Amino acid sequence: MKKILLSFALILYVITAFSQTALKPVKIDSLVTVSLPQGFQKKDTLGQHIYSANALYGFMTVIVAPNEKNNTPLKKENDLNNVLKKYITSIENQSGASSSAQHVRDTTIGALKAKVFTLRNDDGNGAIQLINFTLLYTKDVTYTFEYVYPGERKDFIKPEYMAFASSIRLSPQLQRNDQYLSNAKSFPVAKVALIGGSALVIVFIVIAMIRRKKRLALS
Repeated sequence: MKKILLSFALILYVITAFSQTALKPVKIDSLVTVSLPQGFQKKDTLGQHIYSANALYGFMTVIVAPNEKNNTPLKKENDLNNVLKKYITSIENQSGASSSAQHVRDTTIGALKAKVFTLRNDDGNGAIQLINFTLLYTKDVTYTFEYVYPGERKDFIKPEYMAFASSIRLSPQLQRNDQYLSNAKSFPVAKVALIGGSALVIVFIVIAMIRRKKRLALS
């Protein structure tokens, strides 16, 4: 009888927790929608819109960062790749020497190209923190989607993470030429880095600030 009651209590707990963290579509601007748990928080910091929420197994963050006004459009796909590569390298550098970007790969969201990777953080004492990133760059706005979780939960997070990552929806107004103009010559790599880097410096600072808070929330 006691086992039956314990099993019922466990099932009830899981159902309650799942219902509390059920994801609902949130329009983060006029062009992009993503699903977040109810009770998410929104903050405006340094001109950026930051959405964050605790889920059952991880912590979700969405950063909407306007690029510099009159941002020069990237010319070709290779230029976009260089900007995203610099973004990933900067995230690694700001996260510390024990951090590394793993499983870096391309994906497509709507008509746009995005980068997906996992940042692995090791505190040196055996505690591993993992952050699944999705980076989406347009000439006007850079979108950063993060799912943070302790390493010991990696075998449990997939359904929740996939529900979050696969919920990203773009307006049909966003097309590939909102990222780069394919019918022109590429910029030299150094020039592309200046265009992308100056617009993303603030993003890295905000990510670092949020990550410190996440470590406290998940510990």
